[in-house]
Amino acid sequence: MRMTRPSRTDDLEEREVDLARWRRAVVALWWIPVAGLVLGAILGVLFSFRGGTNYKATALISLGQPTSPGGALVNGFGTNPRAVSQIVSSADAQAEAAHRADMRPAGLRGHVSVAQVGAATGAGAARSTPLISLTVDGTRSSTTAAAANALADIVIRKTTASYVGVKIRTFRLTLESVNTQLKSVNTRLAILTSATKAAKNLDPLQQLVIVSQEDNAEARLGNLIAQQETLQQQLAFATQVESAKVITAARSLKADAHSRNSSLLVGALLGLLVGLIAAIVLDGRTRLTP
Repeated sequence: MRMTRPSRTDDLEEREVDLARWRRAVVALWWIPVAGLVLGAILGVLFSFRGGTNYKATALISLGQPTSPGGALVNGFGTNPRAVSQIVSSADAQAEAAHRADMRPAGLRGHVSVAQVGAATGAGAARSTPLISLTVDGTRSSTTAAAANALADIVIRKTTASYVGVKIRTFRLTLESVNTQLKSVNTRLAILTSATKAAKNLDPLQQLVIVSQEDNAEARLGNLIAQQETLQQQLAFATQVESAKVITAARSLKADAHSRNSSLLVGALLGLLVGLIAAIVLDGRTRLTP
């Protein structure tokens, strides 16, 4: 016996009949979808209150751009933005930050995020200094900000600050030595200047010796001043540009755990959907009941 397949026209007619029945059911039992809409909106608002209040604290970090003694850029672990994510997600860093913030390390797991701010593209991307946004969210204002600042300090310590720190210490020691020499030369030059004024009664050869010593002291003073200026510029560049530092310290800002408006909208839509389904099912059972 040959079986026949239902035609496509029959399928379309059945679908139209179903849609018409559903539409009649919704119109007849309109109060059920409306009740679902209202009840869902109420539950959505209640759910938004249930979550309580969260706090977010964000620190802005510059990873710096260290250079070699020859002036070439040094691209390594310390200047890689991905390194920051690995550092702040490590158990050691979170344990240290939690201890400094007087909280448990478990309170930081899954609550720390890192993002690169204003990532450069094109030819200048390789020479741009990475800016990192480090965010911690929590339920307490004080501990959230403290944890974010502690993690920021750890990032600085473990990236470019260690390498550039050696340069900064060297520049400061050398500058201190130059400043000491400047004081000595200025004292010597003052004595020679006084001697020159008092050397009018001396013979020309003695006057020439004093003037020559004074010229040498002035030349030495000029060289030391130039060296001092160079060291001051190098020290400023190392501290302000090369080394990682916190641009903006973290401060806690209140943020609702669940958006009230979005919770209301989602709850209302879900309630309306459940109400529509309930109206269609109830209408179908009513029709089947003799």
